[in-house]
Amino acid sequence: QVQLVESGGGSVQAGGSLRLSCTASGFHYARSCMGWFRQVPGKEREGIASIHTLGNTAYVDSMQGRFTISQDNTNDILYLQMNSLEPEDTAVYYCAAIDSAGAYSLYKYRCPFHKFNYWGQGTQVTVSS
Repeated sequence: QVQLVESGGGSVQAGGSLRLSCTASGFHYARSCMGWFRQVPGKEREGIASIHTLGNTAYVDSMQGRFTISQDNTNDILYLQMNSLEPEDTAVYYCAAIDSAGAYSLYKYRCPFHKFNYWGQGTQVTVSS
């Protein structure tokens, strides 16, 4: 059973930065994709960025340039560096992973957000104006 534990959330003023971390363990298949999502109350969870073990990354257009996803493959840690934060970035942020047969090869160029099947408990990020 994949376990994902986020840390690094908190409160920051607009224009500030935060770095989220996620420690992953328990993969059944070869680790393939990890990603970050966020959810605002009353709205659907949305994908932010994804990264394959081989290093290919993908971002939603609105996040690119401000958010950077990275990973430490040796220690199975995922990061999200968030800069120039805006009040609209206030949300619960979730770490996610794909753990399924064949995922390592299938998604080595791009990790599709709808295929993520394991989630962390979430960490709150609050940006004040």
